[in-house]
Amino acid sequence: MSVLAGFGTGMSLIAAIGAQNTFVLRQGLRREHVSAVVVFCVLADLVLVTAAVAGVGLLLDRVPGLVEVVRWGGVAWLTGYGLLALRRAFRPGALAADTRGSARPLAPVLSSAAALTFLNPHMALDLVVLGSLAAAHGDDGRWAFGAGVVAASLTWFSGLGYGATRLAGVFARPAAWRVLDGVVAAVVLGLAAGLALG
Repeated sequence: MSVLAGFGTGMSLIAAIGAQNTFVLRQGLRREHVSAVVVFCVLADLVLVTAAVAGVGLLLDRVPGLVEVVRWGGVAWLTGYGLLALRRAFRPGALAADTRGSARPLAPVLSSAAALTFLNPHMALDLVVLGSLAAAHGDDGRWAFGAGVVAASLTWFSGLGYGATRLAGVFARPAAWRVLDGVVAAVVLGLAAGLALG
């Protein structure tokens, strides 16, 4: 169950219109360093999720009262994220990737991927939320939860990068994002409720 919860959480946090997803889709449409970009994004998530699960778990063990602070901070963040996804479901956008331009060398492509991953302002909040949700699964379940998040990352980025030519038409339609954001809102608000009641 912890793995499934992690997978659902990971998909909910990753699958949103944003610069990183647009970049991966663009690379897939151009068939330019797709494998390198997908592997980079998944490995980056592996490192970040491991840090979140280990770091937040360690802090929660050592600082009395921090569990409640992190838990309610997670509830607040998840609720806000869920409400934003719900708003996007009623006012959907579209994901368009620019496929023009000449092929670039690998180094600048990976530099762009790194910037879009590690300089994302939501990353720190995601790490705290993932760490608090993982901690709610106990010492045994938190790593299974983290593994589920990484599996979601692998699934999403592989599908987006390698399936770009098929997915581009789907995600160019606002109706597809309406459905996706509606599912994301339901999952994230359900997680917030579970964390609040747990």
